[in-house]
Amino acid sequence: MAFHLRSTSLPSRPHTTETEVEQELLILEASISSRTTIGAMCDGLRTLANIYDDLEEIICLPSNQVFSSQQRRMLDGEMEGSLELLDLCSAIQEIFVEMKAIIQELQVALRKGDHSIAQAKIQAYNRLVKKAKNHFKKTTKKAPAACRMVMLLAKAREISASLLESTLHPLSKQIEMPKQSLVSKAFHKKKVLVCKEDHLSELECSIAALESGSEHLFRKLVQSRVSLLNILSL
Repeated sequence: MAFHLRSTSLPSRPHTTETEVEQELLILEASISSRTTIGAMCDGLRTLANIYDDLEEIICLPSNQVFSSQQRRMLDGEMEGSLELLDLCSAIQEIFVEMKAIIQELQVALRKGDHSIAQAKIQAYNRLVKKAKNHFKKTTKKAPAACRMVMLLAKAREISASLLESTLHPLSKQIEMPKQSLVSKAFHKKKVLVCKEDHLSELECSIAALESGSEHLFRKLVQSRVSLLNILSL
């Protein structure tokens, strides 16, 4: 007796629409100014990476594989902007690595009771924050685009740069040099020293989380760029 087996396939997950991605971008953009903590910034980077996953779906749709000559020119322009964003993201990752190194050196100086070295490291940290902020003075704003997919990519790029820049605001307030520095107090009061070391350890972990988030975003940006290059090569 022959048995005929009928396969049952699970329903495919519906594709994310351009309207949904646009809403996600608008919500994230509106929330950036209120993200005042490092943890909130990490959440923002994760949300942005997820949005790029949705954009990847849209890019790969058959309807977006054919472009007019005008749309190709717009896409070429966005490709230049995406390369700029990749460079920016890479530069910020390097800044995070340098920040962690400075914090580790500052912790060593605190343990040794070396006041001058500790102050020098605080100054180096603050200079690094200023250096990071300078990277954002050169970013390109999104250009008007008639193609909705390109418009969404440009909007995502603009928000990515804004979010990366916003990560520097909470970081710039973490290590300061008031008139009577906590570092100076640390050499006279052991309890203050322990508290300062705890704070630095937490800060180091927070920066590592930001570094991880920016690395994840960087990979999504590369993936998006490869997909766009594939379209242009058709």
